[in-house]
Amino acid sequence: MKIIIFCLFIGLVVSDLPTNCMYEDTVGVWTLNLGPSNQTNTIDCNKFQPVSTLQVELTFPNYAVDEYGNIGKWTMIYNQGFEINLNGRSYFAFQYYEQVSKDEFVSYCHKTFNGWVYDAVTDKKFPPKNWGCYDATKKDKITKFSKMTSLDDDETLDEPYGLKHELVQSINNIQSLWKAGVYELYANLTIRDMIKRAGGNKNLSPVLPRPSLLDGKDLPDAFDWRSKHSSNFVSPVRNQGNCGSCYAFASMAQLEASARIETNNRIKPVFSTQNIVSCSPLSQGCEGGFPFLTAGRYAHSYGVITEDKYPYIGNDTKCNPESSDYRFFASEYGYVGGFYGGCSEVLMRLALIRYGPLSVGINVTSEFLHYKGGIFYQPETHLLGSKFNPFYLTNHAVLVVGYGVDHDNGVKYWIVKNSWGEGWGEGGFFRIRRGTNEIGIESIAVFSKIYFGH
Repeated sequence: MKIIIFCLFIGLVVSDLPTNCMYEDTVGVWTLNLGPSNQTNTIDCNKFQPVSTLQVELTFPNYAVDEYGNIGKWTMIYNQGFEINLNGRSYFAFQYYEQVSKDEFVSYCHKTFNGWVYDAVTDKKFPPKNWGCYDATKKDKITKFSKMTSLDDDETLDEPYGLKHELVQSINNIQSLWKAGVYELYANLTIRDMIKRAGGNKNLSPVLPRPSLLDGKDLPDAFDWRSKHSSNFVSPVRNQGNCGSCYAFASMAQLEASARIETNNRIKPVFSTQNIVSCSPLSQGCEGGFPFLTAGRYAHSYGVITEDKYPYIGNDTKCNPESSDYRFFASEYGYVGGFYGGCSEVLMRLALIRYGPLSVGINVTSEFLHYKGGIFYQPETHLLGSKFNPFYLTNHAVLVVGYGVDHDNGVKYWIVKNSWGEGWGEGGFFRIRRGTNEIGIESIAVFSKIYFGH
């Protein structure tokens, strides 16, 4: 019974923001209300006075067209907000919501919170210049009610998760592709701890876009950044603890790998995850966040610092403004496929080889928690649909570092770095079946490339 309770609760957890705005809610004509644009990245956008407006139409699948005919690109960021890159400027804002009762929220998908805009970086000089504030409104009003259960008030979540011997045995009895095991650590963790470890959840049904037309026949059968040219370009496995900071760990691990690749292992930084948890205005600390906004937009806009300057403590703490040492910036970032909803297995392999390890989102299941080794797959029916809707359940961010094919059974797999310590899985890594979008791994991949000036 406790296993079922855990699965039910994990689908109701509030993580990231309670906004629930989908692709079809967001396409259309928006009016951007723009403030002055001569500030730096220290700008406070809690309040601003608009001085001009700009009409922008967001169209299928990812084109943005302004009132003057300029054409750019846009993308959803999960179901939380959207980024626009148009006419030399880059915009981002979260879509608006209000809390109407203890566990009820209303998403106003036709307007945004105050967001940030700055000049696109074309000269490799960071951070971006000419920052300003803006908000946006859409002509067609869209309101959506949602109910979210808070972790804070549910005492049943304080019960021990336990060792789950019966679950482990049943997993191993019904399949042989991967091995489940008992983790003694789980005996000392509560259900609440396990949910935070998993990073939270969203509980909407997925409909994936059309697959890529590329066949990938010219790509190698196997590739691993841990052993490319007999060198390891992947940083050591770390442990996020019971803070929902997986997005920060996946993002910093991605940039750490990028630094190693860009310098051929001459520079091997470990970047501060606590700086992200405590200081990023684009994430929600231990309550969650997204690699696109962390390894991507935050690293591009504000830069990241090394672990020794801001050590990890695994709690929500006030940002230390003195932690402003030398920063590393991401020069390129984006969703694999060009926008959220454009991802595919083939495009992931192409991006992995071109840019380095990729941050991805997965839906942690009870079975996955007990993975010990082998090629993981979740024995469930995949949800299908024909209408374009890029949303897919994701609650935990990890890092894809390679792929391969099992020589014994021919099963294709991804090689993935987790943030649950070296004692979990295969030395902190796991393999997962490739090409079948297991637990959402092929739905929301992000690339990011760190910049080293010459």
